[in-house]
Amino acid sequence: MSGLTPSQTVGPWFAYGLTPEGKYDWSDLATGNLITPDVVGDRIRIEGIVRDGDGTPMPDAMIEIWQADGQGRLPGQSNGAAPNTSFKGFGRCPTDPKGTFWFETVKPGSVPAPDGKPQAPHILIAVFARGLLTHLYTRVYFADETSNASDPVLKLVPADRRDTLIAKKETQAGKTLYRFDIRLQGEGETVFFDV
Repeated sequence: MSGLTPSQTVGPWFAYGLTPEGKYDWSDLATGNLITPDVVGDRIRIEGIVRDGDGTPMPDAMIEIWQADGQGRLPGQSNGAAPNTSFKGFGRCPTDPKGTFWFETVKPGSVPAPDGKPQAPHILIAVFARGLLTHLYTRVYFADETSNASDPVLKLVPADRRDTLIAKKETQAGKTLYRFDIRLQGEGETVFFDV
């Protein structure tokens, strides 16, 4: 038997895994708002575009994030302080027809690495898209964090590639926005981690 079957590639059918019949209703699907009444931290927006190897925006990708709150507490963790009861630290957002994704959240605090040393504030990302047999993992770091220089994971990335993991800070209508574009391959490819 020759040729590819749906079990061998994500192919053009990826959108069907996101929504019934592959139809998007962006207002219902975008679950990128992580803000809860008891969330601790500075409110921010992360926004970006997912691009393929040719630099073309991908209108059918999905981004998931996991993060700590502003005090570095992971969901359900209290670290001796009052627990962050309703902040889940998880969000999912499909890209829109222009390849754009967004998250309303808080800037995370530092969490310890497995060796106990502090990591720079960051957000974990998983990218799901057509043509990927398994999702890709990366991180978002923040351009205005001095602790990036000592982050144990970021230090493992070659210096000339680290900028693909750094979100650039902007201000829009008096609110903090971090721009973080994702390039799946090609020139300026985002660094992805083998986990």
